[in-house]
Amino acid sequence: MVLPSLELPKLPLGDAIEWFVRWLIKNLSVIFDFVSDVLSAVSGALSDGLLWVHPVILIIIFSIIIWLITNKLTAILSAIGLALVWNMGLWPELVDTLVLVVVGVAIALVIGIPTGILMTRSRKLEGFMRPILDFMQTMPPFVYLIPAAMLFGIGVVPGLFATVIFAIPPPVRLTYLGITQVPLEMKEMSIAFGANDRQVLRKVELPLALPSIMAGVNQCIMLGISMVVIASMIGARGLGEVVLYSLSRLDLSLGFESGLAIVILAMVLDRMSRNVGSGKQTPLSRLIEKYNNYRKQKKEENKEEIEQAA
Repeated sequence: MVLPSLELPKLPLGDAIEWFVRWLIKNLSVIFDFVSDVLSAVSGALSDGLLWVHPVILIIIFSIIIWLITNKLTAILSAIGLALVWNMGLWPELVDTLVLVVVGVAIALVIGIPTGILMTRSRKLEGFMRPILDFMQTMPPFVYLIPAAMLFGIGVVPGLFATVIFAIPPPVRLTYLGITQVPLEMKEMSIAFGANDRQVLRKVELPLALPSIMAGVNQCIMLGISMVVIASMIGARGLGEVVLYSLSRLDLSLGFESGLAIVILAMVLDRMSRNVGSGKQTPLSRLIEKYNNYRKQKKEENKEEIEQAA
């Protein structure tokens, strides 16, 4: 006896998503055009401004900033790496990639960190966001290029859109994790001394959760850089475009050099983000400490002068 085959009708999930995206394009095209113009203007202005400065001067400025928030050795190695990229003739592409990563990561953090904070205040929001974050992290990044190109066309902006979507989950999750791991006794103690919810968040939870939040920032940056090559497929400029060109021509030399430039940029940004919020003494933290001590001393001197005059 042959059992009849059971065929379930296919759910039109893909068609529904496509209909929704096309509905957005038809009804909200003015908003997407405005966002595209703003992001294009911002990224273009940053790229033009950085490229206007001579690479040597820019490398020195970057090295000083890196030295202030890390240490002397990291600054020297970063300067050598950036000088190597300039020597390979990939400096304009490096700047374009840096702008793409910085703008995309900044938008992801502006959205992600407050979302993580709100999730600690609402169980409903936390339950709603958890499957969405799982979806965003497990969906292949190439899929994001399709709606990005449909909504914003070809160029830098769809690359930024795909980068933001791909890089948001880590800061959301690690901000939520860091705040929820703050000892309950610390929160209760601050409340007992009269602190409201905003003060508890600002003076207790965020400082104690800072290492976890900065780990989310670091992962956000790394995911942003990983999208560089993928975003070049829809017109994003930078080192990813060079990698894609070398792949199409099977140019091993150019592919290795552009890949090495991406590695150098990733290592520089990784070392910088890892050191911020780690609690380690840096030249910048020592300068801030000296400045605070100087202000404190000045206040005490002014107070003594006022008391003597009285």
